[in-house]
Amino acid sequence: MISPFPSFKRYTQALSTPKDNDFAERRKTAIEARKALLEKFKAKPDENDPAVQAKIAERKAIAEAREARAEQKRIEAAEKAEQERLRQEQLEQDRLAEEARKKAEADAHITRLLADEAERKAARDARYAARKQRKK
Repeated sequence: MISPFPSFKRYTQALSTPKDNDFAERRKTAIEARKALLEKFKAKPDENDPAVQAKIAERKAIAEAREARAEQKRIEAAEKAEQERLRQEQLEQDRLAEEARKKAEADAHITRLLADEAERKAARDARYAARKQRKK
C-alpha cells in the first residue's frame, strides 16, 4: 500500500524508539543529557565578558529606540487630537454662524413682511379716507 503522505514512513520512524535500547542505555542517555545541560548552565559567560556587554548595550539601545518611538507616537497622537479639537471648534463656529445668518434672514423677512403689511394698510387707509372725503 502506498501512503498518501510521502514522509509518513520517515515520521513514524522518527517517533519510534529503537528496539535494542534497553533500560540501562536509556538511563545512561538521560544522565548524559542532564550533565550536558548542567555544563551548559555552568558555562554561562561572565557579565564582564565583552560579548555579554555588547548584548546588554544592544538591548539597551533597542529599549531606548522603542521608548523614542513610543514618545513620538504620543506626540503625534496629541497633535492629532489638538487638530481634531480645532476642527470641531471650527465646525461649531461655522454652525453657529450659519444659524445666526439664517436667523438674520428670517428676521429680515419678517421685517419686510411687516413693512409691506404696514404699507398696504396705509394705502388702504388712504383709499378709505379719500372715499370718505368724496362722500362729504
